[in-house]
Amino acid sequence: MPASKPMTEALVSREAWLAARKALLVEEKELNAARDRLSAARRALPLVRVEKPYWFETEKGRKNLDQLFGDKRQLMVYHFMFGPGWDEGCKSCSLMMDGLDGLDVHLAARDVAFLCVSNGPLETLHAYRRRMGWRFDWVRAEEAAFSRDFGVTFENGEPGPAGGYNYTDRVFAEELPGISVFLQLEDGGVAHSYSTYGRGLDPLMGVYQLLDLAPIGRDEAALPMPMAWVRRRDQYEISPPASE
Repeated sequence: MPASKPMTEALVSREAWLAARKALLVEEKELNAARDRLSAARRALPLVRVEKPYWFETEKGRKNLDQLFGDKRQLMVYHFMFGPGWDEGCKSCSLMMDGLDGLDVHLAARDVAFLCVSNGPLETLHAYRRRMGWRFDWVRAEEAAFSRDFGVTFENGEPGPAGGYNYTDRVFAEELPGISVFLQLEDGGVAHSYSTYGRGLDPLMGVYQLLDLAPIGRDEAALPMPMAWVRRRDQYEISPPASE
């Protein structure tokens, strides 16, 4: 599908462009300052101790939540939409992981462990990981308890323990995406510090951040839903170069 036209195609002098660019820079700096304040407020959220035992199937055997930290004090868990009986993972989650794969090494340097959690069979998850060429750790939540309690799995359309998706009483699907963050306490326990869902995941979607820099942007207004254009990385039909 051809891309839409930019919001404006007006051509101006370099001097006029520079003046407009400097004016926009003021707004960008204001947004950065607001983002810094928001990040500080996020870090200042109170913690809640995780009392319930959660178990996971991993490549190295059965582990509880505490053991997923390894030797790190912080743990980031991406709730990847891949339910039991699925042949493929969610295409939007796959797009997310294309941008995040390989960052676990850098996160580890800042005392953060990163992995994905899904409800599908472990061998199916790892087969899909091999297909996509990813390297991150991927574990299965036993009996989907972890996924239900942290608001990404909803059985029979019920809001479940999380009270709906994204802190609402609404349910949009049985499997949905999110990211949850945990801290290992000095007494050996685990605390939940933060979770985000829906558009809260948008800043982690690297391809969108790049598209937002382009003249035509995300170009999704005419689509039946955002991300309708997304395909798994091995399913795009890429046109050959014009020279061919």
